[in-house]
Amino acid sequence: MSARRAYRSDVSNARWALIEPVFTAWRAGRTGPGTAARVHDLREIVNAILYVNRTGIPWEYLPHDFPPYKTVYDYYAKWEADGTTQQVHDLLRDKTRRAHGRSIQPTAAVVDAQSVKTSTNVPETSQGIDAGKKIKGRKRHLITDTLGLVLAVLVTAASVHDTAGGKLLLDDLAVAHPSVSKVWADGGYQNSIFNHGAALGIDVEVVQRPRTKGFEPLPKRWVIERTFGWLMQHRRLARDYEALPQRSRTMIHWAMANKMSRDLTGESAPTWRIETDIPLTPA
Repeated sequence: MSARRAYRSDVSNARWALIEPVFTAWRAGRTGPGTAARVHDLREIVNAILYVNRTGIPWEYLPHDFPPYKTVYDYYAKWEADGTTQQVHDLLRDKTRRAHGRSIQPTAAVVDAQSVKTSTNVPETSQGIDAGKKIKGRKRHLITDTLGLVLAVLVTAASVHDTAGGKLLLDDLAVAHPSVSKVWADGGYQNSIFNHGAALGIDVEVVQRPRTKGFEPLPKRWVIERTFGWLMQHRRLARDYEALPQRSRTMIHWAMANKMSRDLTGESAPTWRIETDIPLTPA
């Protein structure tokens, strides 16, 4: 790792130790022209990706003490395409579940969707209008476990109905996590998702909203609302800036990897509150 002043988004030694074996194995398995000249430190590549993820800057605005932005993005795209990013995410999710005294394979989950606006570089063909939320952009369809950890994620145009995205998520869930037999949803999902879940051996149940006025966390479902809150702490996800939906999905995996690695090492996530070094004078 280069001798530079650390950024707040950098992985600590403890966090890097959690994921370093995956990247070391990835590099060791690389063969062919150009793979012998390994110039860039993989930890610095990860730090650069997390810097973009956390701060929301364009790739080309990466500070110069990181590797070249085109190189960083190339790694980002390669790790997305060959499944390395998801492998890191899933490894941290399994470790987090163990740390909370849970088995690796969950038995219950929650499904929901979030519509977000897109930037001007996103092609019209991959965005749409969520008529209910009055948002033009993309929609993030998520299934989480009861801790709020992501089990399946799909990014579509915002015009895709929650039910349509939910069915595709249930298909992914049944393959990746066949132990899940119960999924909670909100009232926005149509009856067809219940039938689709039943065909997969998954009981999909609607959690009804309370009739009382004012905000009240919904039983079972509040955990996925918190997950959306975790994602929005990463400025690259406050709006969808990715030209390709699969790159947007990968940004979600990186945000959750950042969150889980901090939890596992007991490191708090930095907030965006302004801090000061001015000492408080006694009254």
